[in-house]
Amino acid sequence: MCSEKEKMLAGELYRASDPTLAEEYRRAQRLCQRFNQCGIDDRGKRYNLLSELFGALGENATVMPTFSCDYGTNITVGRNLFVNYNAVFLDCNKITIGDDVQMGPAVQIYTATHPVDAALRLSGLESALPVTIGNNVWIGGGAIILPGVTIGDGAVVGAGSVVTRNVAAGAVVVGNPARARLN
Repeated sequence: MCSEKEKMLAGELYRASDPTLAEEYRRAQRLCQRFNQCGIDDRGKRYNLLSELFGALGENATVMPTFSCDYGTNITVGRNLFVNYNAVFLDCNKITIGDDVQMGPAVQIYTATHPVDAALRLSGLESALPVTIGNNVWIGGGAIILPGVTIGDGAVVGAGSVVTRNVAAGAVVVGNPARARLN
């Protein structure tokens, strides 16, 4: 029999109210609160808190406050990450971010999703799909990355875009829903 966490990470329906998940969520919220209260000169302290929060944190990673996530441990980032202010990463499943990725302010990455069927949704079940972002990706401010999306190496996501489908390596996508930009 699978735990609710195992179901969550497998993309199956699960209950977020599970006591183990609830405790992991509270842990992450405490760390996010401490991170977001750090002063302007506390870059080292912020990095250490992210090291404790994230599943893996590459060298020279910078995340500006405020930052919010669900669990933190499902987030893996490479070296030289830069995330500007007010990011939200709903990491009910894996969020994997490569090296040399830059994100503008208010970027949101969602792995969490809910059943379309109202009765199933009312039962408290939900699910989550992983998000993968390759190396050397630029994500403009206010962009939203939806569950199950992979963004290929060297891609660019325009500001305010809503990414509902995979983005090919080297592609530039813009709009809602995000589509390849025509030259």
